Formats: sequence, C-alpha cells, structure tokens
Amino acid sequence: MAEESQLHHRAGRQGAAAGSPAPAHLLEMRRAALRVCLLVLAALGRPGAGSEHDEEHDGEDLSHSPEKGPGHSHWSYEEREHWGEDYPDCAGTLQSPINIDMSRTIFSPQLRPIQLSGYSLPAKEKLRLRNNGHTVQLDLPESLAITGGYAQQYRAVQLHLHWGSLSGRGSEHTINGHRFAAEIHVVHYNSKYDSFNEAMVHPDGLAVLAAFLEVGPRENPYYQEILEHLYKIQGEGEEVWVPGFNIEGLLPANLKFYLHYNGSLTTPPCYQTVKWTIFNQTMLLSHDQMSTLVMTLRNDDNKPLQNNYRPVQGLHRRQVLSSFQTTAKQLPPGNEGSTATEGHTSSSFHAGDVLAVLFGVLFAITALAFLLYILKHRSQNTRLDSPGKSKVIYTAATTENTA
Repeated sequence: MAEESQLHHRAGRQGAAAGSPAPAHLLEMRRAALRVCLLVLAALGRPGAGSEHDEEHDGEDLSHSPEKGPGHSHWSYEEREHWGEDYPDCAGTLQSPINIDMSRTIFSPQLRPIQLSGYSLPAKEKLRLRNNGHTVQLDLPESLAITGGYAQQYRAVQLHLHWGSLSGRGSEHTINGHRFAAEIHVVHYNSKYDSFNEAMVHPDGLAVLAAFLEVGPRENPYYQEILEHLYKIQGEGEEVWVPGFNIEGLLPANLKFYLHYNGSLTTPPCYQTVKWTIFNQTMLLSHDQMSTLVMTLRNDDNKPLQNNYRPVQGLHRRQVLSSFQTTAKQLPPGNEGSTATEGHTSSSFHAGDVLAVLFGVLFAITALAFLLYILKHRSQNTRLDSPGKSKVIYTAATTENTA
C-alpha cells in the first residue's frame, strides 16, 4: 500500500505541474490500474515461496523411502540421463554408483570392521515390504544401527535391491568394469540428526551398506524371507507385512573387508551425502531365487520391473579406500571361492589370493630343488656314459594354479 500511495502522490504532482487537474473519472481509472499492477507484482513473487513449500513436502514424502519415495514416482530409469534437469544434484561431481578400479584403491588401516546392532529381529515384529514402482523395499526399525566402523552411529531406515533381467546383469557399482547380477543397499542416517529428512542434506548425513549378489548352487534362506512374498506385491504401490528375521543374514559374514568412498543416492534427488561401504564378498542366491527377483514385480507403467540400476558415474578425483591390501585382481568377477559361515552364503576373494601366492612360492622352491638335483645326477652320469649313448633330458613339471 505504501507503493500505491507514493504512486498516487507522484501522479498528483505531475497533474498540478501541467496546470490542469485530472478529472475524477481519470483519477479513478489510474487507481484501478495501479491496483492491478500491484496484484500482478505480488503474484509474480509467489512462485518462489511455493517452490520452497513443494520441496519441503517432497522431503516429507521421502520419510519412508530415502531413495525412492512416493513423491518421486514420476521419474523413471528410462529417462535417467535427464535426471539432472529436474534434480540438480544428479548432475553433480560426487555421484554414485561408480566403477571401482581395484589397482587404484588406497589401503587404509584406519578402516575398522563394520559392527551392527539390533539386526536380528523376532518374527513377531512385522516389517513393511512394498513395491514402490522402482524397486522392492523393506522398511526397517530404527533399532537397527551401525555401531562400529564409522565415526558416528547410523540408524537404519530401509533396504532395497537393484537388478537386471534374465539376459543381463544389474548391479549398480562395478568392479574392474565387471557388473554383478544384483546389488543390495541398506540405507542409514546419522543418529546425531533427528530424522532422515534432516540428515540427508548434510555431508555426513547418510551411510549405505552394499553387497553384490550372484547365482550360486543353493537357496539363500535369508533372501527367501523377502522373495517368497514378492508375488503379493506385483503391482506398483502394493505392500505386505512380513515377519521379522535376521537382517544381518542379507549381508556377508565377514564385515572386515570392504571398500569405502563418498558419493550420493543413486536415484533422485541424488543428494551427495552418502558414505558408501561395499563389502568384499558376494552373496549367493539360487537360480530360482534370482529369477523370482527379476521377473515378479511390475513398475508404475505396468511393465516388468527390470534393469533398475543407474549407469556408473565419473569418479572426478575421488579416492576409494580399502580396508584390506589389494591388487588389480583382488576382487575377480563371479562367485569363485564360495564360503559359508553361520548360515551365510557368500563368495570370498581375499583368502583365495593369499593361498595362491603361498602355493606359487612353495611350488617354485620345490621345482628349483628338483632341477638342481637332476642337474647334479646328469653331470655324474655323463662321465659314466659311453660317447654314443643317447642323453635323457629332464624338465621340471608345471601345473596350472587353480587356487
């Protein structure tokens, strides 16, 4: 109203200077025009406030789905190359997933074993399992927490999976360019914040535990706790309550060996606030279990929910730390060297490499000793043989290292 009064006063002075007062009907028309201008200016100022309000509600929609909330169901994997247009962070330089070149990882003795608390849930505690159109998601109680391996404690929020199709692999992260069949993510937020929504915008706000999945010879009982219910939630938005079980069984038995780097959520809004832990063991599912995972669910377009993974993003000078000493071939593709500990079905890389080195050293020593022995006796026999006798040349046997 102050602007309107000033404009009225200015118009009056201009009329007086001209020496001819404006008629009453002209002054009324000017006042009406000024009111319209002010209303237009006020309307133009509202969208900014409205955008903040919408963003705030988008954050609330993420309360049960850190990476894939109902409020973000409009994005799709078919348009993932354009996410950055609607979600600026998706075009950032700290994005996930990434390809991990094992020859360039940095061994860090400061990376301590991951310790989990409260992960074993009784069957009487029901958990919500749902198809949100982008993945299958299991909501977790905040009693589950990461209590070791990080500088602070992180509370669990949910877990979900990424997979490919019957004809292609679908892990998000890759190792030396190798993509695994599927990948599990267990999402946590820093307990120093009051909620996930508050934590997700801070650099130390989120922590995700990840493991690769491959096809193995036996059924995995822990993953069956999820997979056996998928037929009940085939359509987007459908959900079912499932009995609690030992969530830790979905992760490798050995939580000492892992890779660590700073990255982002792998779906919109792609906040660059995630501390990633990728375990160095591969979980094994049976062929039927993997088929159930990639064939059962449907997306929000009522099409098969498949290939729900994001392509690897640029590293942009980020460092990938390793809790174990490694080489370029430390983490080979596939599921070689499978091990099972306390019901866990997984594949180990680290122990196999150590045994291979020890076997190689022992074989070389044995071969050298045998060769020296042969050369010594050959020299003695040469003196005893007649000049026309044929010579027998011995060579050390070689074996293929299958360790």
